[in-house]
Formats: sequence, structure tokens, C-alpha cells
Amino acid sequence: MTAETILTNAYLVLPDAVLHGTLVIRDGRIAEVAPGRSHAATARDLDGEHLIPGVVDVHTDNLERQVQPRQNARWPSRSAMIAHDAQCAAAGVTTVFDALCLGDLGFDQGRGQTFLEGVADLDALAGTGALRAEHYLHLRCELPAPDMMPAVDPVADHPLVRMVSLMDHSPGVGQYRDLVRYVAMRMRQTQMTQAQVQERIAFLLEQRDRIRAPQRAWLLDRVRHRNLPLASHDDDTPEDVRANLADGITISEFPVTMDAAQAARDAGVEVIAGAPNIVRGGSHSGNVAAADLVRAGAADAFASDYVPASMVEAAWRTVQETGIGLPQAVAMITDRPARMAHMPDRGRLEAGLRADLVQLRDVQGIPVVRRVWREGSRVA
Repeated sequence: MTAETILTNAYLVLPDAVLHGTLVIRDGRIAEVAPGRSHAATARDLDGEHLIPGVVDVHTDNLERQVQPRQNARWPSRSAMIAHDAQCAAAGVTTVFDALCLGDLGFDQGRGQTFLEGVADLDALAGTGALRAEHYLHLRCELPAPDMMPAVDPVADHPLVRMVSLMDHSPGVGQYRDLVRYVAMRMRQTQMTQAQVQERIAFLLEQRDRIRAPQRAWLLDRVRHRNLPLASHDDDTPEDVRANLADGITISEFPVTMDAAQAARDAGVEVIAGAPNIVRGGSHSGNVAAADLVRAGAADAFASDYVPASMVEAAWRTVQETGIGLPQAVAMITDRPARMAHMPDRGRLEAGLRADLVQLRDVQGIPVVRRVWREGSRVA
């Protein structure tokens, strides 16, 4: 007998409309989307709440925060992975790209261990039923880090790797282009003196001049055969965007200036903005506000970056603050990132697609996740 679930009396957020109606699931797929209530005895009444596609998060660092909940407390990696997965599912995220850093510039030595253990944990847990969301790997490659190449090479062909981003967290560029802010941040984080931080900056910039270009060329060549989505990280100038596009990099993650984001838009480069930026009302690093990018038509999708729960709230807040429609805002956390990730089988409430679904209740303007299904099975 075909397994069937009927969800009725819901506001279905479709690609171009919000429909009060019914959605039917059969064998893990959406079988039917129809207006009105179902009168079938087995239909589940969703009490007039919203039903949206499962969220697709192409960049989350949340695992790193579970691994190291406090500065000097490292959590067992597999327990951290399971906790991270549960948080994602509870936030309505059914497809997760664990964005793990490869390469260290001297301030985040534990990230390499987090990456190696994270890959091992995903391999070990795959197929066990322990994970509620579907997880993939997003390789965040630190171009000026001397250990980037040996970290990437063994995993570049791993089947779970579905996205690669090119990063440069050197002082004076991208996210850290404000050197005064950078020095203060490093002094606060490391207890280094100002003179020590300045000495470290000089070392990092010399290292960047020496190895960034050849390592960038190596990385692009190493992953070329995979035809993976390639992203740049923290673009701050139109020149950055154009140079990246010339190398086949067609996604700009978290551009830090309006000029860079508009250059990406004009060049046909897709832009990912931070969902926490929307929820907080601005960038935690003093960069361009994501709401301004949306108003300028210079943002295509959101990613959670460091808070999985920010995704659905960002969609709702975007409607409230920028005036775009709910279908368009929801597409920024579902359909648009799914397409970026070359996953056309999810992200929309359409017959034939995966039944990854999230039921939401609006509570004083905040969407509260009530139930989550992945391929038709309840996971939260």
C-alpha cells in the first residue's frame, strides 16, 4: 500500500502565491497541492498555519559552536554533530551544508580538528537514522593559509562535498578591511598586546602576498572536474566580483559592501546574504546591512552563517522590513539556495518534489516552527 499523508487547512507558500489548501504526500514526495480543505478522515488539520518547503542552508558554521561551546571547553565531536543536527531540524532546516574551514591563519587552530572529525562523523552516521536533516559538506578554503592545500586535497573528491568557497580572512581585506576594528578584536580574543597584533598583521600580509595567488590557482584546478558550485567570501569591491567570475566563481557569499553586491547582481553572480544580519538589524562586523541588499535587488538567498534558527525568521522579517512578498522571501531560504546547490528536487511546494516541509505559526510576527518533515517523515 502506498504511504500517504494529507495535510489540510494550511496556508501553503507556493513559488508565486499563498494558497489556503491541502498538500498530499505519497512515498516521500509531494503528490498533490490543491485549494480548499480535505474532508478525508485521515487528513491532518494544520489549524490555518503556514506550510513552507524545508529550509536549505548552504552555509552554517553552527557545528563549530557545538564543538566549542566555551573558549576552553571542547565537546566530543560526535555528540556535537548530533546536537547541531537537532538544532537545524528544530529550526526547519532539512538540508544542511556544514561549512567547515580548511586552513588556519594562526587564530583558530581547533578548526582543522573540527573539520577532520566532522567529516568522520558524517561518514559514520550516514544511514544510521541518527541525523534528522540531510547533511553535505561546504569546504571553506582559506586561501592565504599554508595548511589549506594539504587539508583540501584528501577530501576534494568526497561525495558529500557539494560546495566550495574561497576565503581570505587576512587583515585589511574583506570582512576585516577595517584594521582598527581588527586589532581591537584580536586583542580582545587573544590577550595579545597591540604591538603583538601589529607584528602578526605584518606576518600575515607578507604570507598572503607570497602564497595566496598560487594556492587559489591550485584550488580552482583541484576541484574543476567536480562541477561544484563555487563561491567567493566577503567580496568588498566590484573588481573582486569580476575577477572571481572570470575564474568561474558564480556565487558571492556575504559581500561586505553595497558596491560589491550590486556589481554581482549586474554581472549575474548570485548573492548570499546572512540571515542573522536580517534578524539582528545589521552586520555584527559593521558591514552592509542585508535588508539594504534586498531592497536594492542585490540578494538572492540567505544562509544562517552561525544561527540556524535565523533562517525562517529572516524570511518573515524581510517581508515586514522590505515589502517583498512572502513567496519571494521564503524562496530565499528554500528554492534559491537549492538551485544554487544544484538540487532542483527540493525547495518548492510542487508535485513531484521531495516532501521536505515546515509548519509555522506566526506568534507576534515571529514564525515559530511547529512541525518538520523530511521526505514525508516527521523529524521535528
